[in-house]
Amino acid sequence: MPKTISPADVPALLQPGHTVFVQGAVGEPLALGQALAADGEASRGVHYVSCLVPGINRTDFSAFHPDARLTAFFVQAELRESFAAGKIRFLPLHYSGICSYMKSLPAMDILLMQVAPPDENGMCSLGLSVDFVPMHLDKAKVVVAEVNANMPSPPGSPKIPYDRLDYVLPTARALPELPTGDLPAVIETIGQKVAALIGDGDCIQIGIGKVPAAILGCLKDRRDLGLHGGMVTDEVADLVDAGALNCSQKSIDRNTLICGAAMGTQRVFDWAADRTDIQFRGADYTHCVPVVAQIDNFVSINSTLEVDLTGQANSETINARQISGTGGLVDFVRGARMANNGRSVLALSATAAAGKISRIVPTLQAGAAVSCPRADTDYVVTEFGAARMKDKSVDERAEALIAIADPKFHGELSEAWKEQRQRMGGR
Repeated sequence: MPKTISPADVPALLQPGHTVFVQGAVGEPLALGQALAADGEASRGVHYVSCLVPGINRTDFSAFHPDARLTAFFVQAELRESFAAGKIRFLPLHYSGICSYMKSLPAMDILLMQVAPPDENGMCSLGLSVDFVPMHLDKAKVVVAEVNANMPSPPGSPKIPYDRLDYVLPTARALPELPTGDLPAVIETIGQKVAALIGDGDCIQIGIGKVPAAILGCLKDRRDLGLHGGMVTDEVADLVDAGALNCSQKSIDRNTLICGAAMGTQRVFDWAADRTDIQFRGADYTHCVPVVAQIDNFVSINSTLEVDLTGQANSETINARQISGTGGLVDFVRGARMANNGRSVLALSATAAAGKISRIVPTLQAGAAVSCPRADTDYVVTEFGAARMKDKSVDERAEALIAIADPKFHGELSEAWKEQRQRMGGR
């Protein structure tokens, strides 16, 4: 049986030289992290590894001690100071690549995770977030779990024996929420443009945020939609409740929503808690390109920051500053391209800085990340329309992308393309 501990007992479990995996998304064991933050000396010489999700996970484990380090896959606001100081080892990997990396690591000295309380059979559910936990659970030397009374036990979430845990910290705290907030009119328009590309029976993948929320809000009149992706959100719940999404036409996992986590507000947490039509799976399934490629009519929908005139997209840097990570974008884009009648969409507003800057740009600036290569990009959508890149020449791409830029930038972009095209031809 695991030993029950208090927050004051947690720091003593760590030793210099330890490598510690920390679960992310809504499964982040916040109580364990807070206990370690309160005793910084415990993190001396400790290397943390975690896929911390922007907007949800705000703990900078490398900040616990000057000699602590963190391997991360996103650089959200809370991590930027430590990243600039060289304390964070940022790996720019697709989610499928993160899976390969995690599986290649030796046994973790300590695994920090969160579970629901054990059921009558002595099994603990991973709850609303599977994350990368299964890749470490079997080989971790020590497993420490926050057993949160407020973490649901969905029927379709993996369970582990309570006896597999070495130490448990009982809590009863709320899960971290990420509300969508109000949707500006331009975002609503983008949602309508993207929704026009989605038909009855399509299987969608969509992220979290205002643009995805707007898109989902425009799909309530569809029927027999499916879902396979990284998350279910409040807006996904709304689609199911509206009768638009039931997964009845999926070519695999029929009648089942496949996701890695629930993210949003308490509303979606409560909604997902008892549903038998949701399966929570690890990232090595949700983001597996060969799996996605088996899903007919798969539509990957993600937002991005800027797109150049050849179709390259940057979703993670601003003025060369790393602000996020690649995530699962390209995994889903490539899976969609391989699927029968698959499509992928990159959505963005046409301008930034109150209309002063075009987000359709001649070229990505020096230092910008190419999050989605031009060879993978399919649809690009702004409030001014949709441009398809698939099977188009560079000239056709530029023309189509200029057409969906803000009209006040058309002339500037056209002239820039003429010059760029000459350089491409060696003139």
